[in-house]
Amino acid sequence: MTNRWNKDNPFDDPQRWDGSDSKSDRVGLTWLVAAAIATSLLWQLPIGNYILYPFSILATWFHEMGHGLMAMLLGGNFQQLQMFPNGSGFAVHSGSLFLGPVGRALVAAAGPMGPPIAGALFILASRSRQMARYALLFLGAMLIGSALIWVRSLFGLVAVPLLGAAVLAIAFSGYPWLRVFAIQFLGVQACVSTYHQMDYLFTRQANIGGQVLLSDSGQIAQNLLLPYWFWGGLMAIASLLLLVKSLQIAYRN
Repeated sequence: MTNRWNKDNPFDDPQRWDGSDSKSDRVGLTWLVAAAIATSLLWQLPIGNYILYPFSILATWFHEMGHGLMAMLLGGNFQQLQMFPNGSGFAVHSGSLFLGPVGRALVAAAGPMGPPIAGALFILASRSRQMARYALLFLGAMLIGSALIWVRSLFGLVAVPLLGAAVLAIAFSGYPWLRVFAIQFLGVQACVSTYHQMDYLFTRQANIGGQVLLSDSGQIAQNLLLPYWFWGGLMAIASLLLLVKSLQIAYRN
């Protein structure tokens, strides 16, 4: 097979391109770690939400979809998802949940923890070009499908399908390295989305949509033992471990 090198692709190495799998397409590990750190730090600054605006919206979508889908898995009804231009949002679900208080705690935890779990799976998918493409197709379809089924705010009905269309465009592109890079980068963004609002993890109550409500950590503490800050810290650590472990596996020779 003829060796190929795209000089316009800074992540491509002519000595490593074999044309058979995604090993030569994967971004250098240092790039991904740097992106994760930079994103986490920028989100703590007022200007960060503007610089990372598309990823802030994606982080909100990941978070709220985590709540809604977990409620469905536990027997509840995922009714709607609201998203707003300032990057905030909330998911509405109804009905009784399996496992009672434990089920309610799981739904609360699925907001911060659902995205890192999905992100870790996206990073692992980058080990294969075919799986990277399938993962992008799945994510793009989920974004557009969620807009058709659950999103009920005008902003969300515009922003979410646009994000889905962008992901699908990459999935159908003719550049394997771009698909592998995209699913890795999106996976990292999903993992660090837990840190989108770091203070929220360590807050018992928050102003959401003009109402003072229990935070996710506060809801877990209300339904289980131990204080809210313990659960916030546990979710922050678990998100980091998911990112590190998935990168280790993805880059294992």
